[in-house]
Amino acid sequence: MPFRPVLDGDLAARLRAAFLAADFTADGCLELLGATAYAALARSETVPALRVTGGGSVRETLLRLFLLQQPVPYPAAEAALPVADCLAAGWLVPDGGASGDGTESGDGGRAGHVRATVDVRPYANDIAGDSDAADAWIVSDLGCAVGGAGGIGASGAAGAADATGDTGDAGAVPRSGLVLGVGGASTTLANITVRRSVRRVLDLGTGSGVQALHAARHGAEVVATDVNPRALHFTALTVALSGFSHVETRAGSLFEPVGAESFDLIVSNPPFVISPSGRFTYRDGGMAGDDLCRALVTGAGAHLEPGGYCQLLANWQHVRGEDWRERVSGWIAGTGCDAWVVQREVQDVTQYAELWLRDGGDHREPRADYDARYNAWLDTFEAAKVEGIGFGWITLRRPAPGVRPSVHIEEWPHTVEQPLGPEIEHWFARQDFLRGHDDAALLAARYRLADEVVQEQVGAPGQEHPEHVILRQNRGMRRATKVDTVGAGFVGVCDGELSAGEILDAIAALIEEDPVLLRDRTPEQIRMLVEQGFLEPVVPA
Repeated sequence: MPFRPVLDGDLAARLRAAFLAADFTADGCLELLGATAYAALARSETVPALRVTGGGSVRETLLRLFLLQQPVPYPAAEAALPVADCLAAGWLVPDGGASGDGTESGDGGRAGHVRATVDVRPYANDIAGDSDAADAWIVSDLGCAVGGAGGIGASGAAGAADATGDTGDAGAVPRSGLVLGVGGASTTLANITVRRSVRRVLDLGTGSGVQALHAARHGAEVVATDVNPRALHFTALTVALSGFSHVETRAGSLFEPVGAESFDLIVSNPPFVISPSGRFTYRDGGMAGDDLCRALVTGAGAHLEPGGYCQLLANWQHVRGEDWRERVSGWIAGTGCDAWVVQREVQDVTQYAELWLRDGGDHREPRADYDARYNAWLDTFEAAKVEGIGFGWITLRRPAPGVRPSVHIEEWPHTVEQPLGPEIEHWFARQDFLRGHDDAALLAARYRLADEVVQEQVGAPGQEHPEHVILRQNRGMRRATKVDTVGAGFVGVCDGELSAGEILDAIAALIEEDPVLLRDRTPEQIRMLVEQGFLEPVVPA
């Protein structure tokens, strides 16, 4: 059977205390390694970190043991951890390799070496703003804490596993069942999630428990689900090691484990990869095309409390002759939810296939085998008339009963501010405002220019008047939009004191324009500026 530590709450608490005492934390590792070596870990490169962790401090021992997968001498491990208990519980095993001085050291005694059976990655769980208790640790399979599955080497969790997931090593984990640590996708989802105190949270497809860990800081009750029993065990290890006891794990696919239950927040970093087979549980949903993401979206609405959010990452197909926006809007249509969909990237089918072939290790296989798998991906896409794959995030929110849903689907590949969760929550609040205000009500309302909005004037040098004016955000989505001179003058005066109508009347007098005509043509521009976050409605006290 593949190694996995026993879940022991008392031992987890003792390990946590040992990690904190040694400052084996995200900040502590950054301090020890320096920015260059620390950044290299995210690229699956461990050599820089290995070069600076040979001094023998307790923190270096823990980093080499749990993050760099290096055997360490028993006495060094004993100085850092309750070694005997860690060996008994399966966190550590005796190392059968060389001790570093040329001798064999597989006896597990005080003269030998030990190695970790899992990766333990220090994680700064402070997106929710709880800086006093931000230190946490993510438990994943060997080789998966640094750089995801791409970081797995010959000594990693895959061991002798081949690309199909078979293994001849009783202690190795088949690739098909690997539990990954913190990757780019999990970080993205954590950053865009709305963080507010809620009663119940569902982390669907929890993996190593990254999202459940975040949710535990602001959710009174967290349910984490996965089809992989090993993932559920690792989630339990992650939350126990990080000091939480109110996360429940359940086995099953999609919404099956929660029946008819509802939640205030649903988060999911699902196995969204669109592949010709379900080879890897951690990434392949096992459904045709983008059906898994569609099933998540279409099913989410029935499990949301009024005002509740569902936030997930997704891939969707760009099919020949079909607008991708219509495809995704079709998923949302029957949910009864407000929705904001942002496409962040599009890859053509060859780029997409190559990315996930590398992820699966197929580029290390014989060329004929690699070419056969590559052709299988392209054959599948060709049969479905797929020309590209979109990646992005989807946020759903259940509106109040009887309210017509607002759905907005856009492409935005540009840099955004992180964490974006506060902006996403504000975006939905602005939709509520706009939905409840007709043109007359918009003009009667007061507005404030959002923070860090700057104005750029475009025109030939020496020209008296600009050709056009650009408003640019340095916060949130960091949008830019073109406005006319009246619009630029209008936003410049918005300080929450005067209503929009009063400001427009003053501008009309200044430029000698009919105020009625100006009031008639401006609400559309106000609506756009509010929706995009350039203007913030001032709520009466």
